[in-house]
Amino acid sequence: MASYDLIVIGSGTAAQVAVGRVRAAGWSVAVIDHRPFGGTCALRGCDPKRMLVSGEEAIDAARRMARHGVDGTLAIDWPDLMAFKRTFTDPIPAKQAHRYAELGVDALHGVARFAGPDTIVVEGRTLRARHILIASGARPVPLGIPGEDLVSTSDAFLELQALPRRIVLIGGGYVAAEFSHLAARAGAEVTILQRAERLLPHFDPDLVGWLTPRFEALGIRVETGATVTRVERSGSGLLVHAERQGEPDLSVAADLVVHAAGRGPDLKALDLSAGEVAVQDGRLQLDAHLRSISNPRVYAAGDAAGGGPRLTPVSSHDAKVVAANLLDGPTHQPDYRGVPSVAFTLPPIAAVGLSEEAARRGGVALRVNAASTPDWFTARRLAEPVYGHKLLIDEDTDLILGAHLVGPNADEVINVFGLAIRHGLTAADLRSTMFAYPTGASDVGYMLT
Repeated sequence: MASYDLIVIGSGTAAQVAVGRVRAAGWSVAVIDHRPFGGTCALRGCDPKRMLVSGEEAIDAARRMARHGVDGTLAIDWPDLMAFKRTFTDPIPAKQAHRYAELGVDALHGVARFAGPDTIVVEGRTLRARHILIASGARPVPLGIPGEDLVSTSDAFLELQALPRRIVLIGGGYVAAEFSHLAARAGAEVTILQRAERLLPHFDPDLVGWLTPRFEALGIRVETGATVTRVERSGSGLLVHAERQGEPDLSVAADLVVHAAGRGPDLKALDLSAGEVAVQDGRLQLDAHLRSISNPRVYAAGDAAGGGPRLTPVSSHDAKVVAANLLDGPTHQPDYRGVPSVAFTLPPIAAVGLSEEAARRGGVALRVNAASTPDWFTARRLAEPVYGHKLLIDEDTDLILGAHLVGPNADEVINVFGLAIRHGLTAADLRSTMFAYPTGASDVGYMLT
């Protein structure tokens, strides 16, 4: 039986960071993944998505600048755009395998499961470890509806070789918003069926309201308060049924239906009970150090841990905390202050820190700087009609409690506010900072005035 200091289940961001750190300390390590090495972000998530958005950005820029000095029309060639994406994603598994080989890490393919508190079985092999890190990522939450097997995943959408004419997205969060913009600009008829009463519930409602006309302008049909009840075949296509309180059955025809209703930790295949790893409501029970409360040999990081926002920087941060605890003893805790999040619609919408509702519940003397500002230079030079901000500031301390942006450069400028929140910079600190001009960041001072 092979023995290791650490076995890592998964090969995404959290796994890569943890492996590098403990291997540098001389630990023996094995990595197991039943999918190609590289993880969700690099292969099936944020990175390939942004590669596709690059094509969308070119289309959007040309349309906005039409009649402003730019002539002619552009269109997305979907197969070529997918081929461009693959120039990034295709080499990753081999690169990861090569890196593990260089580090002296045993990299194994197969479905891992616990066979004891310190024992993992994969493809008929039994492995033992002093410690085990669960970094298996997330998987779509079950919809629990008839016809669920007819519903595709976001992973599959990112591999489409041809774009279907009619697409229905179940859910109204990040994935639905981003994919709907991309698909609509590529020529598809898109419908979003969102159970909640508004799109993008993790973002400020005022800013979502300013962004919503972009969905309308793209011809995206948005049905909120609509709970999908079943999916069925209809001729050569599909029919999605939903219900809304007080209304008759809502049905939408589609050639592709995509699950965009959220993900949860991917733990099903691990047989956690055999490993004496406590789980409640589908989530690992961890202490403040990301260690299992029932089996101190086991840690978790990233989406599998589910402690912080489900974002790549959080996975990396978790892995650093776990590695430090493995090497130094369990004394380190994750710190999720100031983690920005972005939905890569066009234009993007971004947030960091507290929402206005949460800030008001905190009982502080709150100053809110909020405005829709499409007349500012940053928006005018791009002929972008959507631009706005909401800043939440503690009147007593001048600390920034939350920042919410929509419009050009929001995905970059939000990092300035993330830095301020994480490191205790005040609104005065940012106002006194000299940013390159004219840039998106040079608007920060005006937002805080």
